[in-house]
Amino acid sequence: MRLKDKVAIITGGAQGIGKSYAMGFADEGAKVVIADINLEAAKATAETIRERGGQALAIRTDVSSLEDTQEMVRKTVERFGRVDILVNNAAIFGRVPISRAAPFYELELSEWDRTWEVNVKGIFLCCRAVFPHMKAQGGGKIINISSTQFYRGGSPYLKYAHYVAQKGAIIGLTRALARELGEYNINVNCIAPGSTFSEEPTDTAALERRKKAAERRAIKRVEYPDDLVGTAVFLASSDSDFVSGQTIVVDGGDIMH
Repeated sequence: MRLKDKVAIITGGAQGIGKSYAMGFADEGAKVVIADINLEAAKATAETIRERGGQALAIRTDVSSLEDTQEMVRKTVERFGRVDILVNNAAIFGRVPISRAAPFYELELSEWDRTWEVNVKGIFLCCRAVFPHMKAQGGGKIINISSTQFYRGGSPYLKYAHYVAQKGAIIGLTRALARELGEYNINVNCIAPGSTFSEEPTDTAALERRKKAAERRAIKRVEYPDDLVGTAVFLASSDSDFVSGQTIVVDGGDIMH
């Protein structure tokens, strides 16, 4: 078990890709904190982990809130005594109404501002919240989640200027924090997933986009949440102790940057 007795906070860990990270980390021996704005879903994921013999804690967390992120870490340390790993997975994407696909000149300022608050400010706040504890204990691992949409500049089918810009900002923040936190033995890295089948598409257009994404890849199949877990475990474990400031693209060989 590569994460035995490590304590991992996973934001947005109640469902989708975040749930896969949570289950995978628990299977590797980590004590997992599911920090999600949907508390009931977080509790359900935590209960599943416990039923499988693991340890888990569910905490309602709005990552855009300073108070919530500080309370998230306080409760984690109160329950498990430390925090070794932070996975900044929480994000607003297209299926959330406020993050609709639209030309940049049609975006409401409220859409721009709210998605930045969660997708970028949320990572900043979570990193600030765990930093004192990781510094005091002599190290830690921070894993941020970007997207291949940054490298692609968006999609020919959907216009997401705000989302693309945010995912680029996450890569920049990852590099800056890796420089700042390296002296404290804190590794900061990033994963950029491709188009991932985290839930059943609701229309034929979405299914067609998944098909086209698979056709572009060197490995010509749909990407699933479990395809990302191995990379996350690597970055969370001692196997990556000399890796920092990096973005690993996990998309089956589509974007080769």
